[in-house]
Amino acid sequence: MTVNMNKLFFKYYIIITVFFFTTTALFSAETKTFHVPSSIPTNLVDRINKNMPEFLQDLERVLQSERNNLLVLVDKRHPLPEDYKPDNLHPLSRKRAYALNRNDLSLTNDAEAALQRMAQAARKEGITLLVSSSYRSYLYQKNLFNRYVRESGEKEAERFSARPGTSQHQLGTVIDFGSITDAFADTTAGKWIYRHGSEYGWSLSFPKGYEAVTGYIWESWHYRYIGKEACAFQKKWFGDIQQYMLEFIDAWKKQQK
Repeated sequence: MTVNMNKLFFKYYIIITVFFFTTTALFSAETKTFHVPSSIPTNLVDRINKNMPEFLQDLERVLQSERNNLLVLVDKRHPLPEDYKPDNLHPLSRKRAYALNRNDLSLTNDAEAALQRMAQAARKEGITLLVSSSYRSYLYQKNLFNRYVRESGEKEAERFSARPGTSQHQLGTVIDFGSITDAFADTTAGKWIYRHGSEYGWSLSFPKGYEAVTGYIWESWHYRYIGKEACAFQKKWFGDIQQYMLEFIDAWKKQQK
């Protein structure tokens, strides 16, 4: 599947060049066709094609707002290096607006600040957000996955647990909230985050009914911090499915090199 830019390039070249005057232009005379990941539904690609100038402006705004690997694609086919560790991890504190179920949790500085803002907003409505899991090292994830394999078998474990190197948790921008069970979706906190999380930059990674797309069963408790701009972009252009957006951005970056 491709987004054909042959005519688009010449029609919008001047506008795009002006818009990105202080940055690297998104197009060149040699690059006129972008190959969309095959997993992204045709109806979403068609809508992008029909609204290309608006889409490109939104895309550039999101890319310009990214920092510290905020939108890096991490899944079963795109692993992180074994030694990857965020260099700006921030220990979580019981003195903040959120609650903790243990003392060894941490997030990147940006993710922690966004969590605090979200937790403060929830507190105003009488809701306390409980953080149950956050950053995990490669080794931690390796031991966790192996334990699930022993308990449930490899095939079943792969449906709900990531192999080491393929977990979003290694980024330091992911939180498992509450009970880490399906019951979380029906709690007051679960419903609140589902409605308001994107306002603070938090995106549900593994929505219900998308196991074939994400590789994992529904996890109502698993949220990744991607920033407010990316959350809005995801909702506007990618059916509010994080995986579609991150796969698109990953392909876009690689094809612009």
